[in-house]
Parts: sequence; structure tokens; C-alpha cells
Amino acid sequence: MKSKETAIVLIEFQNDFTSEGGIFYDGVKDVMNQTNMLANTVSLVEKAREAGIQVIHVPISFAENYSELTNTPYGILKGVVDNGAFKKATWGVNIVDDLTPQSGDVVIEGKRGLCGFHSTNLDFILRSRGIKNVALGGFLTNCCVESTMRTAYENGYNVITLTDCCASLSMDEHNNAIEKDFPMFSQPMESKEFIHIVQGKMDLVLEGKGYE
Repeated sequence: MKSKETAIVLIEFQNDFTSEGGIFYDGVKDVMNQTNMLANTVSLVEKAREAGIQVIHVPISFAENYSELTNTPYGILKGVVDNGAFKKATWGVNIVDDLTPQSGDVVIEGKRGLCGFHSTNLDFILRSRGIKNVALGGFLTNCCVESTMRTAYENGYNVITLTDCCASLSMDEHNNAIEKDFPMFSQPMESKEFIHIVQGKMDLVLEGKGYE
């Protein structure tokens, strides 16, 4: 796997999830602590930049009145609206300080739903930069990460899901996604294993074939 053809896509590492006082922090903090996902991701990003891997941030944001959504939201998006989360120009919508975008990073704008590709130019950015390998981490394991993973798979990318860089509302939900769903549409692995592969210290096998 060539580093210049590889990107790490970080989904919703924003204060409303990652930080004490964030609207959904109490819901995800236990899983974050058990997976050590924030510290793992910070370490991963440092090594990725050194290796020349593209770092891409995919935050979600909405207008004050959520005018981008239907007047009758349901499911997970209803929870966002009911709790007043991820509003533009608020502290909660900001990317957590530990992962502040650096020069060379890309911040994708326009995410209004679950999949990182829908309503954004993520696919255009990846293809225009010659990216073939996409490694995913973020929130929620079984929601936005999984939705983005499925689309990346359908779009023909080599997809890696970073199991120790994700968190959900419970370990049961997190583990079920990793054990049952992720292997169907990606190659799940921990961040250290991923970095070793990119550095050429291990072979990556997808669909029974090695990718250089």
C-alpha cells in the first residue's frame, strides 16, 4: 500500500462527541475510554503525516434551525435536532483541539447526514488526489463510520476500518459493528497494524489479494 495513495478519513471528531461538556460526550465517553480511541487517533495522525498519508476531516454541521433537514426528522438525526447538537458557530461543532487540522490536511464541508460521501465532495477529493486506500475512524462506530465504510466499498476503494479509533454509545454496539458488519465491507484492524502496513512492514490482504 503506497502512502501517497492512502488517506485517513476522520469522521466527526468534534467537541459535541469528544469533549467534556459536549452534547453527546456522556453517551460515548465510556466507549471512548475503553477503546482509547482519541489518544490512538492522535498518535495515528502524527505517524500518518510523517509517512505522507493524506489526513481528511469530515465534520458534521447544521444551521441554527436545522433547515437542511426535513421538518419531521426521525432516528439518529431526530436525536441531533432534539438535543441541539452540531450547530454551526458553536464550540460543540469544532474539531477537538488534539486533532486540529494542520497544513496539508483537508476539511470536508457539507456533511448533513450519516454517510461522509453524501452531500459532500469527499469522493471528488479522494479521486483527484489519486487515493485508492481509505482508512476510517470516528463516531459513531455503527452509524456514520459504518455508513461511510459501505459507500467507500461500493465506490471501489480499498477500505480499512480502524477499530481502536472508533466509538459508539455502548460496547455492545461497537463490538457488534466491528465483528459482524465491518468485515463485510472493509478490512478491520487496529491503527498500529495499519501504520505498519503503510510503512511496508506487513502485507495487506483484501479480497484475498495483496495491494502494494
